[in-house]
Amino acid sequence: MRNYELMFIIKPDLEEEATAALVDKYTNLITEQGGTVANVDRWGKRRLAYEVNGFNDGYYVIVNFQSEPQASKEVERVLKISDDVIKHMVIKLDD
Repeated sequence: MRNYELMFIIKPDLEEEATAALVDKYTNLITEQGGTVANVDRWGKRRLAYEVNGFNDGYYVIVNFQSEPQASKEVERVLKISDDVIKHMVIKLDD
């Protein structure tokens, strides 16, 4: 199992319930793939450094988790095809 940090930015125009559902969706995906979620840090709405897909703001979420490499690849694949996620990044942390 490796340690990872996932950061993703959700569209700011979503309802609070929809945003919470998206965060739960991705944390559940990690656990379904055999990983464990250590921490979910919801930063909330923040200003982006530059405009992305017509948005100047976004809802930031950081998730620390442990999983096998294939699980992190699956999470990244799902994030890429999600219409509600503006940007994302998965980083492998040093042990």
